Amino acid sequence: MNLLEVRAKAKEKLRPYCRLCPICDGRVCAGEVPGMGGTGTGSSFINNVQALGAWKLNLRTLHNVSDPSTATTLLGHKINTPILAAPMAGTKLNLNGLISDYELTKAIISGSRLAGTYGMAGLVDGAALQALEEEKGEGFFIYKPLEQDRIIKWGKRAQEIGAVGFGIDVDGAGLINMRLLGINVEPKTPEKIRQLAQTLELPFVVKGIMTPDEAQLAAEAGVKAIIVSNHGGRVLDHTPGTAAVLPSIAERVKGKVTIMVDGGVRSGADVLKMLALGADHVLVGRPLLQAAVGGGATGVKLALEKLTTELKIAMILTGTSTVKEVSPRILSGSNSTWSP
Repeated sequence: MNLLEVRAKAKEKLRPYCRLCPICDGRVCAGEVPGMGGTGTGSSFINNVQALGAWKLNLRTLHNVSDPSTATTLLGHKINTPILAAPMAGTKLNLNGLISDYELTKAIISGSRLAGTYGMAGLVDGAALQALEEEKGEGFFIYKPLEQDRIIKWGKRAQEIGAVGFGIDVDGAGLINMRLLGINVEPKTPEKIRQLAQTLELPFVVKGIMTPDEAQLAAEAGVKAIIVSNHGGRVLDHTPGTAAVLPSIAERVKGKVTIMVDGGVRSGADVLKMLALGADHVLVGRPLLQAAVGGGATGVKLALEKLTTELKIAMILTGTSTVKEVSPRILSGSNSTWSP
C-alpha cells in the first residue's frame, strides 16, 4: 500500500462527505456541518489555511545542516516527530457511519504509534476509549466539555488505562453536532479548569485556546498543555486562523505550558512554520482522517511519515538542525511579528 492508493480509496469511500480536494482549504465544503466543512461561511476553516500561507520560509543553504533531527519530547515522553494526530470523533453524524468512532480511533492511535508519535482519541461515546485501551493507552484522551463529574469519571478511566494525557476540548462548547445528539456541552470557568487539573493525576490538556489572556488563565489554572485551536473552523464563524494568533499566545505562555496547535496543516513545511511561530508540537486532523478511511493504521502511519519527511527537508533548506530549536528567523512575509 502507498499513499496514492490510500488517497484513491479514501476519495471513493468519503464521497460526498469529503471530496479530497487537491487544495484542502475549506472552500468547497463551506457550511457543511455536519460533514467535513467549516461552519457558516466556512471562513474560520479558510482562515486557518490562509494564515499559514501568509508566512513564508527563508531559503538558506549555506550551512552544515544535512541531517536534522525531528525527535523531541512531549510531557516527558520521547517521540520521533513533533507531529501528532488531532482528536476526531462524531463519525456517525458527520460521515453517516461509513467508519465508526472506534475504527477511526483505532487507526489513528495505532498508526501514530507505528510512526513513533502519539494520536488523540476524541470522545462521543466509550468506543474511542476502548480503542485507546487496546493500544495500551499510548495516546491522549480528549473529552467533551460536559458536566464536571462526567469529565472526572472519564479522566479517572483514562488514568486506569495509562493514557499519556487527558483533557477537554473547550472549543467544543458550541458544537451543533453535540446538541443534535442531545449532549449538553458547556464553557468552563478557570475555577472549573483548576478543579479538573488538580483532581486528575494525568497531565491535563485544554484544547480550544485562541487568545493570550485565556492561555494565561489556563497556565495559571495548572494545565500542562494547551492546544491553540478553533476546532478546525467548525464551531464559530469568522475566527482568525490559528497561525495568526499563535505568536501572541507563545509570547505570553511559552515555557509555562506545552503549546500545541492545529488548523490548516497540510505539509511538513506547514509544521515547521507552526514550530517557528512558537508551537512545541503540531496536530493534524483532516488529512489523517482521510488516511485512516483509506488505509487504516497503515494509511495513518504513511501520512505521518510523509509529513515528517517533508518537515526534515524543510529543515535542511532553512538551516534548522533540530525541532527543539526552531528559530522564528526562518520566517518572512508575514502580516505580524514574533520573536522568542
